[in-house]
Amino acid sequence: MSRALQAIVFDFDGVIANSEPLHLKAFQQALTPEGIELSPAEYYARYLGYDDVGLFEALATDRGLPMSGPRVTALVARTGEWMQEMLRSGTVLFPGATEFIREAASAVPIAIASGAMRHEIDEVIDAAGMSDLFATIVAAGDTPQSKPSPEPYRLALERLRETSGRDIDPRRSVAIEDSKWGLESAHGAGLRLVGVTNSYPAHELTGAELV
Repeated sequence: MSRALQAIVFDFDGVIANSEPLHLKAFQQALTPEGIELSPAEYYARYLGYDDVGLFEALATDRGLPMSGPRVTALVARTGEWMQEMLRSGTVLFPGATEFIREAASAVPIAIASGAMRHEIDEVIDAAGMSDLFATIVAAGDTPQSKPSPEPYRLALERLRETSGRDIDPRRSVAIEDSKWGLESAHGAGLRLVGVTNSYPAHELTGAELV
């Protein structure tokens, strides 16, 4: 780790946890009773970067579907139930993720900035024995806007400054992301950008300084 590095902020889905296929399955299970289909191609091309609420709202806008607040709330709850059921069925961590996170946490303060639900993140990192490694976690609903807005990364840095007592500079901090939406979010908050090819090929990770 470079001496110049001050912090690392990890995305969760697609970086730490191989949960994007699970998210897609959960969304599909929630939408099927509504008579709405969501193909893998559509999900990865258009909706992967959203949190749960954002996905249903974007889907409604794109397809001209009536999507009231209570309907979105019900769909989010149904998605969460499916997600919990699948998470309990086995490990979802990417190989090497635990080792790298432990190494990173021993060098600099680390955080998570994710559109995943907080309880989903907690369940995975608790099971892996990593809860105490992250100085802060920013999850779905913690900011008024989700990725690709820079707000999740701005909040993560703000909390890292508070917990570490250091004036952490975004340009000396690194975001690790798996999607163009996440990279756009981190770029907007001023962080340096690392892309991982767990969800998309390198040429689609626009803006990443290192892939």
